[in-house]
Amino acid sequence: MIGFPLLIIPFAIYNLIAFLTPGFDWAAKPYTFPLKSAVEWGPTYADAFLVFSLLMLMFELIKSTRHGRSIVEHFLVLLLAVGAAAEFVLVKEVGNSTFMLFVAICFVDLFAGFAAALRRARRTVVVEQAPVVVPAAPVVRTEPTRVEPVARIEPASPFTHTEPAVRVEPVQKIEQ
Repeated sequence: MIGFPLLIIPFAIYNLIAFLTPGFDWAAKPYTFPLKSAVEWGPTYADAFLVFSLLMLMFELIKSTRHGRSIVEHFLVLLLAVGAAAEFVLVKEVGNSTFMLFVAICFVDLFAGFAAALRRARRTVVVEQAPVVVPAAPVVRTEPTRVEPVARIEPASPFTHTEPAVRVEPVQKIEQ
C-alpha cells in the first residue's frame, strides 16, 4: 500500500490560506491567556500552523518507522520538500519565517525517513554461515521380533496351571 506524505496536509492548508485570503495576518493572536506572571500570552496563527505541522511530522515518523516507506513514498516526500523550498524562494505570499520553518520540517521528515530506511535495511541484512557438512551415520534397519509359541505342556494336576512359554529371538540388524 502506497501512502502519501502527511505533511502535504499543512502544505495545502497554508497555500489555501495564503492564496485565497490575501493579506492574511499570520502574526494575529486569535485569543490570549492570562498567566500567573500577569502577562497576557496568546499563540499566533503561525504558531498554531507550526504546531500542527510538527504533529503531522510526528505521525509521519511513527508511520515510517512502524510500516516502512516504499521508494514511491520517499520520492513523494522529496518532491514535497523541494517543492516547498522552491515555493519559499519564488512566491511572494509564502516568503516569511513561518513557511521557512515549515520547509525545515519537510526536510527533517525527508532525512528522518531516509535514516529510518537505512537502519531498517541494516537490520535485515543476514550473514549466512557456510553449511556444516556432517558425515551421515550408517542406516540401521531392524526387523520386528519374531515370536513363536512353544507347545503347551498339560499340567499334572488341575490345580497347577502354567502359562505357555514364549521363545524370543534376538533382533537382527541389516546394514546397507
